[in-house]
Amino acid sequence: MDLTSLLGIPVAGGMIVGGMLMEGGHLSQLWAITAVMIVFGGTLGALMMAYPLPDMINSVKALGQFLKNPTANPSQIMAEILDCAQTARKESILALEKKRESLSYEPLKMAIGLAVDGTAPEVIRDTLETAAHVVFEEAEVGVKFWEDFGAICPTIGILGAVLGLQHVMSVLDRPEMIGPGIAVAFVATLYGVGAANILGIPIGKKLKRKAIIDGHARAMVVIGVEGILTGMNPKVIEQKLAVFVHDHGGGGEKH
Repeated sequence: MDLTSLLGIPVAGGMIVGGMLMEGGHLSQLWAITAVMIVFGGTLGALMMAYPLPDMINSVKALGQFLKNPTANPSQIMAEILDCAQTARKESILALEKKRESLSYEPLKMAIGLAVDGTAPEVIRDTLETAAHVVFEEAEVGVKFWEDFGAICPTIGILGAVLGLQHVMSVLDRPEMIGPGIAVAFVATLYGVGAANILGIPIGKKLKRKAIIDGHARAMVVIGVEGILTGMNPKVIEQKLAVFVHDHGGGGEKH
């Protein structure tokens, strides 16, 4: 699991709530059912207008990727590519068939399968690049969904605050209701700004970064398999792949 994703929300929320309590606030001040309805209901409705239902469902499912380490481990992928290159150089391309099932990264497994079947290098490249493009475009939908969540929430929160203040204006003849009414009105703004900056925007950024990491891994597969099919020296392949290999905050998970 991605520890920064798991810990980020409770750390941010805990520090904010802790600071409020230290200033003499009370947890009851953070709860207003009407603010919940306005901010999250309004944001949901706006997102429903902006995205088809399948995109919304897939964007919510993308939270699984947010909570997990990147599935692509560049170091492991490079090691497997170099192992395949050594085998192909010492034996033959056909000898890679027995290694294919043990490969951890699905695009590499598919590319080796195409290579063993005698597919032309340019066809393999086109296939892999097309798949990478489609996967990245689909990932971008989830990224934009959560970024839009972060953009819409504060605006709906302000709308909730304005509605609350309108109600306060209607009770100006009752001074004892003005203070509590204003406090409740601003809870909507708190929800909107908090949800945007603790949830929506960070989730979108993390998903985008993980999509880029996966894109780099797919580029490694293209370079590696092309090198194997053209008989490139494994040392040269290693030099070409080394630029992609650095720490991404945790080992990748096998598919």
